Amino acid sequence: MFNPYLVGFMGAGKTAVGAALADLMGYGFLDLDAVLVERFAMPIREVFARWGEDRFRQEERAALLESTRLQRTVVATGGGAFCAPENRDIVHAAGGVSVFLDLPWAVLEERLREDGGERPLASSLEEARRLYASRRPGYLSATCRVELDGAETPEEAARRVRDALVGVACAT
Repeated sequence: MFNPYLVGFMGAGKTAVGAALADLMGYGFLDLDAVLVERFAMPIREVFARWGEDRFRQEERAALLESTRLQRTVVATGGGAFCAPENRDIVHAAGGVSVFLDLPWAVLEERLREDGGERPLASSLEEARRLYASRRPGYLSATCRVELDGAETPEEAARRVRDALVGVACAT
């Protein structure tokens, strides 16, 4: 049995869809960002401000490695985790299946606007759009891609992901 790793840009719904997918599949759920907030004992924005992105990415990679030892677990990655080739290798070498939650930019933009600038690498929508464009090729290297329009509930999106995973499981 493989672990699904949800990847995609900030605001894609990886945490909400991941929790719903775990319920649907009878799996455990792990949110890597939540793990990192707990480890650092502070919000990610503060981690970036205090120790910088490099330190955050080191800890993120360590948490990702640890997640590969889990079984029957849906993992929601952070928005930048899957963009590093080393992290993609970690997921795939462990037999994980990466799933890109692909939403239109307009939906992501609206969700970021609703967040009110809480994202450390997207203090402006223009900056976020550039970051999205630079990260998209990494997301597209996921094992499978689930196109969403943003109107789905987390449960509806989870069913779409589960259906995509059935196709992957049949192909292996």
